[in-house]
Amino acid sequence: MSRLPITKTPKPYAGGAFIRSESGRTFPLRDASGAFFANIPQCTRKDLRNAVEAAAKAGPGWARRTAYNRGQILYRLGEMLEGRRQEMADTLVRFGDEAAAAAHEVDTCIDRLVYYAGWADKYEQVLGNVNPVASPHFNFTVTEPMGVIGVIAPDAPSLLGLISLVAPIIVSGNTVVAHVSEKSAYPAILFGEMLATSDLPGGVVNLLSGLRKELVPTFATHTHLRGLSAVANADERKAIRLGAAESVKRVHFADASTAGWFEDSAQSLYRIRDFLEFKTTWHPIGA
Repeated sequence: MSRLPITKTPKPYAGGAFIRSESGRTFPLRDASGAFFANIPQCTRKDLRNAVEAAAKAGPGWARRTAYNRGQILYRLGEMLEGRRQEMADTLVRFGDEAAAAAHEVDTCIDRLVYYAGWADKYEQVLGNVNPVASPHFNFTVTEPMGVIGVIAPDAPSLLGLISLVAPIIVSGNTVVAHVSEKSAYPAILFGEMLATSDLPGGVVNLLSGLRKELVPTFATHTHLRGLSAVANADERKAIRLGAAESVKRVHFADASTAGWFEDSAQSLYRIRDFLEFKTTWHPIGA
């Protein structure tokens, strides 16, 4: 007796759970051949607000983790991606990549997670400082996470672009709400499955699928997002700048060129610094 295969129902990952869109809407995702692959949930502004609430709830606990522990968790994510390397590469091939390019993207994703895991217990020593002052005080500058940061990932490379934006933000204790590639959402959804079974607490990284034209304006104006790391076209950048000015949030735009994500310049200590705050403390000598 013949049987129909059981196909996966892709769902975004938010608040430590796999969600359906609050609106119940979906949009079709097709593979490189044009064949129907799956219906992807079309997340709404309500889903974004829910994800921000989950990220805000997870934030204090994540920020209190030791830097060493956060590094361990990022390194473990790299291990998990290594263990499912072929599955992820096959997924990228299904959505248009050449086999060699897909393997290179997955390998670069793994290396990028390990790179930022290595910085977890070191960036404070580089970015913080003991300041010389002309008074009997110790003067320290230390870093603190900003809070909930929004991420708008590029359409290509869909997986590497997402990981390159998210990893430097969370390594310092921030939490993230990310809009994944609209054209190729499935690799990010597959990565969400790894997040769900990793040591990363639920709510630290939230991945939403949907239409950019619906979600980008809300990312720009949401007052509980403290910053925004985005790949955006000229029109989106204008809308983001206007919305961010109104809600007073820090914005960094990443390079949209596909090739640039594979370069060493796409990973840096200063990507961590982009979403840190600096606190200076004065302490009397002898007190």
